[in-house]
Amino acid sequence: MTTNQFPKLALLLVIFGLALVACGRVGGAAADASATEVPIAVADTQIVAEGRLVPRESVELSFVASGQVTEVLVKEGDQVKAGDVLARLGNREQMEANIAAAQLDVLAAKQESLDAQQARVALDDNLPQAQTQALEAITSARDALHGAERRLNSLSSPADQADIDSATASMVLARDVLDKAKDDFEPYANKPEDNLVRAVFLNRLAEAQRAYDDTVRRLNRLDGVIGSDFDISQAQAEMEIAQARLEQAQKDFKTLQTGPDPEAVALAESRVKTSEGRIQSAEAALAAAEAALADLDLVATIAGTVVNLDLILGEQVTPGTLVVQLADFSQWYVETDNLTEIDVV
Repeated sequence: MTTNQFPKLALLLVIFGLALVACGRVGGAAADASATEVPIAVADTQIVAEGRLVPRESVELSFVASGQVTEVLVKEGDQVKAGDVLARLGNREQMEANIAAAQLDVLAAKQESLDAQQARVALDDNLPQAQTQALEAITSARDALHGAERRLNSLSSPADQADIDSATASMVLARDVLDKAKDDFEPYANKPEDNLVRAVFLNRLAEAQRAYDDTVRRLNRLDGVIGSDFDISQAQAEMEIAQARLEQAQKDFKTLQTGPDPEAVALAESRVKTSEGRIQSAEAALAAAEAALADLDLVATIAGTVVNLDLILGEQVTPGTLVVQLADFSQWYVETDNLTEIDVV
């Protein structure tokens, strides 16, 4: 050991001894977390240093929300662990209700997402059935078009004499049935309306009149006497509608040959995307509600001792106001401002 090193080593031993003495005084009741001044150490050297004893760690805590203090769970001198709740603010019921509502929104959003995904999958699964229905639509539209064409042709072309004769005979027969129905009803015409026999003959008379009117209209249509222009225009419109239906059915079937309807696919995928965005929004709202509830708790950030407690039940606190101080006394350190590493090497 050289002569220059001895004074420096002696200084270190003095500082270390003072630290041991200070540590021996810490114990029992809560200690002050502030630095403890160490007397100036003067050895038989030219080095003079002033040091401070400080605990391993010290924190000052405050609420991040405003409110009324409803619970104080510690007192000065208590030992706490990191994560322990030290005090709580009120208005928790509203916060808990917000969390419950947000949880329901998340569940609803996830269910909507599941329904949307299933609807998209169903488009592929139901493709064979959709193709079959498209073929049936073509057949139905084609039959309707043929019927409309036949009706238009029958109205536009002169009627066959045989059809006219048949319609005339039907009208004569229907008129005979109508006359007999009138004769049968005549004796009961003045009977009360609730008379059962009268009701039977009245019903037969109404059916006979309806049948006779139908035969007259058919004969008039064949002769071109009533409504010829109107009937032709109506038949023409029906044929055009049937033609449009057939073309649309053929187009739909052609589209389905390459896969599900692109418009239906786009709509389903848009629904899936929208539902995913709704889930994100709902989960964000839930996280915010949970954070708001957590802000009502004052939580220890380190393990240590409560050295200062400035809280009273029922008082109002504001964010940022220091209310609790914790210190970790498991180790002590000597701090100095005028002793460098070079001095002790």
